[in-house]
Amino acid sequence: MFSFLKALDVLSLGMFSRLRLSAMPPDDGSDVVVDQLSVPGPIRVDGVDYLLVWSARPTPTYYKQEYVAATETAERYQRMVLVELVVGDDDMDSIVAAQVKMIEARKASDPVANIAVMKSAATGETIADFLLSARLPSGEDVVEWNAYRYLPHAEGVMLFGLSRRAYGEEAMAFLKGLGAERIRVIQSLAAMEMPTVDAH
Repeated sequence: MFSFLKALDVLSLGMFSRLRLSAMPPDDGSDVVVDQLSVPGPIRVDGVDYLLVWSARPTPTYYKQEYVAATETAERYQRMVLVELVVGDDDMDSIVAAQVKMIEARKASDPVANIAVMKSAATGETIADFLLSARLPSGEDVVEWNAYRYLPHAEGVMLFGLSRRAYGEEAMAFLKGLGAERIRVIQSLAAMEMPTVDAH
């Protein structure tokens, strides 16, 4: 599990990894985002096309890509799709357990932090959904809910994630409406056909 834990040292979970790393330039130093996972795009979810806007390889075995609609950015979005791949022999249960541990640790400083995990005995896949909040440097509050689907991959463990955010005064309405939306999104995520992923 070394490779994934090392990746977690580089990337804090969820919004905090993106807030920090979104400011980093692309790996080649240009404005071109490199598709390091050969994902056929755009990725279509609920009738919306999501375009690749950011990619990184924090460690030699950890690949991470983010997709948003054409009208949004990775720095400030309402909906995002994530595709990640951990290459190697990392155990999926251990990867999920590490994520749970990080969310549990956040509860001391984040009043909305929470996580739930569901595992399918039939497929061996796991879905984890979790809620986080933070205050941006501007003073604006942001809440983020994520649903991550972990599944075995020929090269290791793949993650396909759906992320939702709300900012400022919209945060409370977002939280109040999350119950029904959470169930719908998780059911959709579980049934979704996964894109082909191949690490370069």
